[in-house]
Amino acid sequence: MNKEEILKFFEEENAIRHGHFVLSSGKRSSIYCQCAKLFENPDNGRYVCNELKKIILKKINKQIDCIISPALGGVLVGYELAKSLNCNFVFYERINNEFELRRGFKLEEYSNVLFVEDVITTGKSTKECLKKINHSNVNLLGIAALVDRSKENIFNDNEIISLLKLDIPIFDPDNLPDDLKNISPEKPGSRKL
Repeated sequence: MNKEEILKFFEEENAIRHGHFVLSSGKRSSIYCQCAKLFENPDNGRYVCNELKKIILKKINKQIDCIISPALGGVLVGYELAKSLNCNFVFYERINNEFELRRGFKLEEYSNVLFVEDVITTGKSTKECLKKINHSNVNLLGIAALVDRSKENIFNDNEIISLLKLDIPIFDPDNLPDDLKNISPEKPGSRKL
């Protein structure tokens, strides 16, 4: 699939929405990526993850032992990728506003891990998790996401491997364009539920 076909598929499945949205970072956008909608139909979730898997395998030439994702958004993507790559899967959860591995999850020493998100915008959640991963004795192979809407190289030495790269403007709440000022904001994300 090319970028236009992928974008059309996301829009048809209501995984890309238009309006006025408050992002997890507190910033605003006229476009919101709700990748969870892709998993409403398991065939669609499997399909997009298989497309992402092809890109990942072209970029990473090592065995992936474990995929790690943040709850809530990255869990479906991470699990589906782990299943198709035949590797382990664990996820971070927020406890007292900090990501932690719970439920007996742990990262095996010296294992090759891939960090997987649904959407990366500012990278705030990913950076929080990467701090935890960097304190583990594991080999971080890369960062992957269904949608990369970041503006610049936000992870220094790690490029974002993505199915879809979008250039979507984001705005500070006190500096909105006129068209967004006239639309009531919606906060569809999962941070601080």
